[in-house]
Amino acid sequence: MNPHLAPVSVPDPALLPHVQRLCDLTDPYAFGPAEDELFAAAMAESHAWHRDRSPFFRSLYEATPPAEPYRTPLVHANFFKRHEVLSIPREDVELHLTSSGTTGQKSQMFFDTWTIRSAQRMVARIFERNGWITPEQEVNYLLYSYEPAPSLNLGTAFTDNYLCDFAPARSVAYALRNTGGGHEFDPFGCIAALRRFAEDGAPVRILGFPAFLFFTLERMRAMGMPPLQLPEGSLVVLGGGWKGHADRRIEKEELYGRVTEQLGIPGERIRDTFGSVEHCIPYVECEHHRLHAPVWSRVAIRSTRTLEPLPYGEPGYLHLVSPYITSVPAQSVVMGDLASLQPGEACGCDVPTPWFTVHGRAGVSRNRSCAVAAAELMKGMA
Repeated sequence: MNPHLAPVSVPDPALLPHVQRLCDLTDPYAFGPAEDELFAAAMAESHAWHRDRSPFFRSLYEATPPAEPYRTPLVHANFFKRHEVLSIPREDVELHLTSSGTTGQKSQMFFDTWTIRSAQRMVARIFERNGWITPEQEVNYLLYSYEPAPSLNLGTAFTDNYLCDFAPARSVAYALRNTGGGHEFDPFGCIAALRRFAEDGAPVRILGFPAFLFFTLERMRAMGMPPLQLPEGSLVVLGGGWKGHADRRIEKEELYGRVTEQLGIPGERIRDTFGSVEHCIPYVECEHHRLHAPVWSRVAIRSTRTLEPLPYGEPGYLHLVSPYITSVPAQSVVMGDLASLQPGEACGCDVPTPWFTVHGRAGVSRNRSCAVAAAELMKGMA
């Protein structure tokens, strides 16, 4: 068994039995009345946990109308860029991650053992369902993220390195190289790695920011390079978006087509993801490239005027809910992304849960995500 599928226990089994049961579900897309009932019970436990440990959350909870689904207070993700709020003693913090890059405001998120390991197990469940855990098959990795450095605690770097646990590494190449005083985007190193990998014979896994992958493909085309044929079984798992380079962004269908054309990876082996350091639940595209909600979370869309829940198909703020987190009262986070929600049956794949489409960021903010900081490293490189 992959170690990230191993059992993990909530901090207090007597207070959080339904949270434990929910996060122990092995089918990442189980869907039905029984799962809804379990989710509601787990949310009630989560609220009680944070209410008794966080004065901030207690005041929010007491002011939340009981009619609100799960009686869930709304906390905007930007709150965590300005405030450190914990529901555990600091000595119980196992991991501290931040959301942004070299400058700008950063979300400061803290994880106890249960929170980070249960989130990792969710990722492992989804990878297992897709057949992407291959302990018997070495792969070559090209990570469009930050090369490790002693002081680096970015959520994206942590995630991309963690995803290397699902298949043994024959070699690892990074797009953002550690220079000792920061990180620099290395497009020629990426191209050299892809050339080596095409000749090696082992499958390739490309992980990280889609903008970097696109700029690599553009540089290959500008150099007049013929298409490469990466080995069968290669996989692309993207995340981070195009923040900071919206003027150069291409639609994902075009990007996926370019990956197939220039690297030989079929469309069903190219998947985007959505996630954030404030809400570590994994949202991974299905084979039809839809971001379905896993069983451990619920997704809603909120009006940009009133914050009231919106029906299927209407765009608004993306609202993500999950009771898994015990370290920080972030079980209900309103993102700065505009999105719309659709019922599961509107997709046509075998995943029954609702899915959402991200339409972009709401408004213009000084706050910068990992993708924004990383994008700045691409200036003059394309």
